[in-house]
Amino acid sequence: MPALHYAPRRRYLVRFDPKRVPHIFTDVLILGTGIAGVRAALEVDPTQRVVMITKDRVDFSNSAWAQGGIAGVLDPADDVQNHVHDTIVAGAGLCDEHVVQEVVQAAPALIRELVSYGANFDRKDGDIALTMEGGHSHPRIAHALGDATGKEVMRALIETVRGANKTEIWERTFVIDLLTHNGECKGAIVWNPEHGKSFVWAKQTILATGGAGRLFRETTNPDIATADGHALAYRAGAELRDMEMMQFHPTVLYIAGSSRHLISEAVRGEGAYLVDVTGHRFMSEYDARGELAPRDIVSRAITSQMEKTRHPCVYLDLTHLPDELIHRRFPHISQVCREFGLDLTTDRIPVRPGAHYMIGGVTVDLEGRTTLPGLWAAGEATSTGLHGANRLASNSLLEGLYYGLQAGRGASQAALGIPDDFRITPLESDWSNMNPERDDLNLVDLQNSLSAIMWRNVGIRRDEEGLAAAVSQVDFWDRYVSRREFNSTTGWELQNMLLVARLMSESARARHESRGVHYRSDFPEPDPQFTGHVTISAT
Repeated sequence: MPALHYAPRRRYLVRFDPKRVPHIFTDVLILGTGIAGVRAALEVDPTQRVVMITKDRVDFSNSAWAQGGIAGVLDPADDVQNHVHDTIVAGAGLCDEHVVQEVVQAAPALIRELVSYGANFDRKDGDIALTMEGGHSHPRIAHALGDATGKEVMRALIETVRGANKTEIWERTFVIDLLTHNGECKGAIVWNPEHGKSFVWAKQTILATGGAGRLFRETTNPDIATADGHALAYRAGAELRDMEMMQFHPTVLYIAGSSRHLISEAVRGEGAYLVDVTGHRFMSEYDARGELAPRDIVSRAITSQMEKTRHPCVYLDLTHLPDELIHRRFPHISQVCREFGLDLTTDRIPVRPGAHYMIGGVTVDLEGRTTLPGLWAAGEATSTGLHGANRLASNSLLEGLYYGLQAGRGASQAALGIPDDFRITPLESDWSNMNPERDDLNLVDLQNSLSAIMWRNVGIRRDEEGLAAAVSQVDFWDRYVSRREFNSTTGWELQNMLLVARLMSESARARHESRGVHYRSDFPEPDPQFTGHVTISAT
């Protein structure tokens, strides 16, 4: 498979002088406070200092937005091998079968562990209630608060971390870049409005910064999902893999002028129909599994049906389901729809696909090690081999738990073997021989333009002409944006997004086939020669 190389224009996004920047020292530095980062913190030895950094509030992450649930074999009528099989089938030939076996085998214990931390899953007859979602052969999705699983799970985990008294959580702090010396990760340079830039030196660093959905105009992700972790790991020298694999969720609430809201897969799992503007139920024409086909198939089917009907969306129809079921299972979705005058029990809900989950990311092994010594990674910022070319529904929180635990344990053990060293490593930014241009760009306009071309050219359907145009346009923007030194998160986010957009577009050009979430209209069939991974690195 292709091994691509692309050199970013800047190693560090800002200038710095180690003699003029405050220095903080810790044993383990964790970047991100979603499910992967928080679970990692719980695994660190209690004798060690842990610093966790999040660019927003500790409770604001993609994990907290997760609606559907966590997949795991808790029903005696189900079997681990069924879950393994479903994951591999959805992954379209790109899963690492050993990884799938290990993660799925661990799922029941990880879910029960969440219960021990205080997570209140929905119950039926005293047992954890389980539901179906697309691609699963058995009901195995554990959920909480009806359709707000991530919110409840993160509440329990964050309260547990805060009660541990060993972890410092720095909110509203932006990670500008990883610090490296002699080919090893040594921590990060961070910024917040109160203290400006600081160096955080760490014996071991865990990257758990989440996703990249804001690269696309239509997305379920919050504004914080700007691919920061992918970009800073890449600039530091870590290998990235399968960057062409962005999963698009089929059902995003589509109301002109409003922000986009995810309509959980569990809605279809409970029996909702997909119909077009004429009321025609169309999914059986695209796949025998109908509404419960894997997400890539449903997303493409919706796109095709929108084109056939020349209508900007399709509709979810729950009107045939019992009102009590709808209110009990989907209280959050019901509330969101009511804000727009829609009633799930009587109205069809307008939906269309949106960027949802970044399958590709920093290459890690089963223990969460990256290719950069001293750096571990977990969660949506990574490429683990679990999801292959298409993530099975509700395997994402599971992945975050498993790799958070693994990375936390591995980083802690490695840090315990490193003696305290409070010497400052001499580092130099690559801005010393130039004066950066003034920060006088309309950053909002640039980000909107970037997300528009990514949606149009690197979205659900791709071809060489569109991908080449995206690469050319992103390169043009990056040529003048990278010459500027920004002093705000908006500027740094834009620089990160431009870099990751380039990596994603180049990777999509290199895979001359269609597989899972990656669909090339000029190569519409899978190619057995492309069953491996597309890797990309800066060297």
